[in-house]
Amino acid sequence: MAVAVARELSGAARLGRRTKLIVKTLAPGQIAVLDHRDLDRVSAEDLIAAGVPAVLNCSPSSTGAYPNMGPLLLVQAGIHLVDLPDDALFKRLKDGDPITIRGGEILRGGKVVATGAVQEPAAVRASTDERRREIGDALEAFARNTIEHMLEERELLSGRIELPRFDTDFRDRPALIVVRGVDHEKDLRMLRPYIRDVKPKIIAVDGGANALLAAGFKPDMIVGDMDSASDTALRCGAELVVHAYPDGRAPGREHLEELGLPFKLVPAPGTSQDVAMIIAAEKGAELIVSVGSQFNLVEFLDKNRRGMASTFLTRLRLGEILVDAKGVSRLYRPLPGRSPVAFVVAAGLLCLLGIVVLTPSLRDLADLMWLKLEVVLGLE
Repeated sequence: MAVAVARELSGAARLGRRTKLIVKTLAPGQIAVLDHRDLDRVSAEDLIAAGVPAVLNCSPSSTGAYPNMGPLLLVQAGIHLVDLPDDALFKRLKDGDPITIRGGEILRGGKVVATGAVQEPAAVRASTDERRREIGDALEAFARNTIEHMLEERELLSGRIELPRFDTDFRDRPALIVVRGVDHEKDLRMLRPYIRDVKPKIIAVDGGANALLAAGFKPDMIVGDMDSASDTALRCGAELVVHAYPDGRAPGREHLEELGLPFKLVPAPGTSQDVAMIIAAEKGAELIVSVGSQFNLVEFLDKNRRGMASTFLTRLRLGEILVDAKGVSRLYRPLPGRSPVAFVVAAGLLCLLGIVVLTPSLRDLADLMWLKLEVVLGLE
């Protein structure tokens, strides 16, 4: 009988309780140690892009509450995913410690420091499929959360948020709101002709600013608590708007003050994504195109955050002026660029010149017109 050999991997441990922060510093070959309950799709995509061979999660990668896609994406990408029973590993390891993973065992210096459950691809796939069939409970919880937000955040939904005067002018202009979310890089590539031709006002939500700069675009405004946007993005010249809590606390204020960058403060409930949409709508944008945001039930549930109900309600409030990037890319027909137009004009002129040269009567007419032009211009 064949004996299964436990998979063994080695690398430096990188510890971080907030996945969206640790992925910015991960290097290929390092092992991510997380504390991420119900790992979402965007976080998994970031971990895959970072080139980690393994992920050790000190919380359940999937609680079974809904079909979150993060674990499935990781194991399909060949990343060794281990769920640990608690967060004791954060006390037993230091950032940068060399560790070895042998199946579900984590070893440092040859000694086992923790043991967890390996998330096998077949089991993860089967569990995800089962959750998709049993999504009713998650939908009920989401609906209940949505009703709570309707009662708690009436100011956001009714538009009674006090907004300062902004330098960015949205009046009768299209706006593009970029969130570091589902397929945001792909959407930006598809929208390149739209951005070139229409020139919308671009709002980045936190880490969306990094994605815009990487795609070759510069945001007009950055909205959020500024914990995901790089210092390079914050210094790109965009207008900075710190999303504060309704009680006035603003986590991003201190960082911008340290950088010596001017900013405006908007205390409001909901998420930074909601605030960005409300700013564009209240300041007169004629159309709002959303990149990387959630647009179906599974994506809302996959974000696994209480504020997602607020985002859902904000979308209902904006109504027909809000459009998904995928819809724009399918419906928008790009205008021809300058190069193709110049090529067509040049080709037409060459054809006309060839016809004139090869036709004696037209050549004589051209000579006569040139003589008259010389007389008019006084070139003789």
